[in-house]
Amino acid sequence: MKLWSILGNSQKLDGGAMFGNAPRALWERWMAVDAHNRIDLACRALLASPLAGKTVLFETGIGAFFAPALRERYGVVEDRHVLLDSLASAGFSHEDIDVVVLSHLHFDHVGGLLAPWAEGRAPELLFPNATFVVGAAHWQRALHPHPRDRASFIPEMPALLQASGRLELVDGDHSQALGEAVRFHHSDGHTPGLMLAEIVGAETVEGQPHGGVVFCADLIPGRPWVHVPITMGYDRNAELLIDEKRAFLEDKLARNVHLFFTHDPGCALAQVVRDDKGRFGTAHEHPELHARTLAA
Repeated sequence: MKLWSILGNSQKLDGGAMFGNAPRALWERWMAVDAHNRIDLACRALLASPLAGKTVLFETGIGAFFAPALRERYGVVEDRHVLLDSLASAGFSHEDIDVVVLSHLHFDHVGGLLAPWAEGRAPELLFPNATFVVGAAHWQRALHPHPRDRASFIPEMPALLQASGRLELVDGDHSQALGEAVRFHHSDGHTPGLMLAEIVGAETVEGQPHGGVVFCADLIPGRPWVHVPITMGYDRNAELLIDEKRAFLEDKLARNVHLFFTHDPGCALAQVVRDDKGRFGTAHEHPELHARTLAA
């Protein structure tokens, strides 16, 4: 099996919102900030092939579905559908994808499922041959969003996914589409039912899989958020997220599961480490993946 990091459209978002109650004097040490208090963010997907005999894409980024005014409001940099270009550079098209795994349905993670915006055209779903894997608990949140996060969802998306006839809702730790090859971890701190996909490594120690890669989604958007107290203003429950993140990192450290970051502009993959004060960090960082081999 080989892995590719697939860049989608990039964003510029308010640094204060991305770092919650951490002051700018702290977070500007980690991320460059522009005159509008915005930081650069990637929307990076992970492509694995063959995984359980299939070509699998983990998320699709924000895409190019926004009309120009909304693209400006949400800081989307490019007007073309960058994800499609990145897939082509890796030797794939959206028609080649057998499974799309979605950690949650916020627009910056699923907008890439849609064709680029065009005047007068209704939202159109791409990936005509893919099964769409979504957590069952989060699906309910998308159908009935809270006023606090309603704007984070694409209103037409649930109906489009259902109408495809290729939607799989996951209740437990595995999906029908991918079987034992992918293990799901669940989190509620960022949004109810966030689903974190671990590509299971080949090594087994005391009955537990070691190695492998986990898609960290918005539990840990990038390297600065590996530090346990750092959360986003977008998180539903920051205290719960901190507890979930600590347990998540403890587990990945113990089993040597590498972290894949969707929003870190400079790092796609890293190993989690912990210093002598007990603080988590990263090592062996990779800015991008090009057909990187993973035994599984």
